[in-house]
Amino acid sequence: MERYKKILSLILLALIFLPQGCSTVQNSQRDDDQTGRSEMLQNDSVARRFQESSAKNPTAVESAIELSEKYADLSDEASLLRQQNKDLITRNQLFRDQITVMDKQLRQTQKELAEANEILIEMRVELNSWKSDVLGFREEMRDAETAQLEALLKILHVLGGELKTESAQGGSTVGSTDTAVASLGNSK
Repeated sequence: MERYKKILSLILLALIFLPQGCSTVQNSQRDDDQTGRSEMLQNDSVARRFQESSAKNPTAVESAIELSEKYADLSDEASLLRQQNKDLITRNQLFRDQITVMDKQLRQTQKELAEANEILIEMRVELNSWKSDVLGFREEMRDAETAQLEALLKILHVLGGELKTESAQGGSTVGSTDTAVASLGNSK
C-alpha cells in the first residue's frame, strides 16, 4: 500500500512540473522541422488540459490522495470478496461431500425398503394361505369335535348314566345319544 502511495506521489510531482518543462521544450523545438511543431502542439494541448483541470478540480496532490484512498478502499473490498469467494468454495465442497454421503444413504435406504416390501408381500401371501387352510379345516374340526362328543356320550351310557338334553326346537327331552350329539353340534 505504501508503495502505491509513493508511486502516485511521484506521478503527481511529475505532473506538476510537466507544464514548466513542456514550455521549455516548446521554445527549443520551434526551430525544428514540421514534425517538431506537431509534437510541440501536442505537448501544449496536454499542458493546457492539466492546467484547466487544476482550475476546475482540486489540486493534483488532493486528487492523488483521493485516488489513493479510493484505491485502498477498492483493494480492501477486493480482498474481502476474495475471502468470501474462498469461503463459498469451501462451503460448496462441504455440501458436495454431504450430498455424496446422503446419496449413498438414500440408495441403501431405497434398497432396504424394496426388500422390506418384498418380505411384506411374501408374508401377506403366506397369511392368506394360512387363513384359507384354517378356514378349510373348520368343517373337519367340527366333525372331530362331534366324534369326541359321541364317544363321551357312549362312555357315559356304558357307565350307566342317563342323559337328558333339551332340543333347541321346543324343550322336549331326548334319550338317544345320536340326537343329543346332533343337538350339541348344532348349538355351536
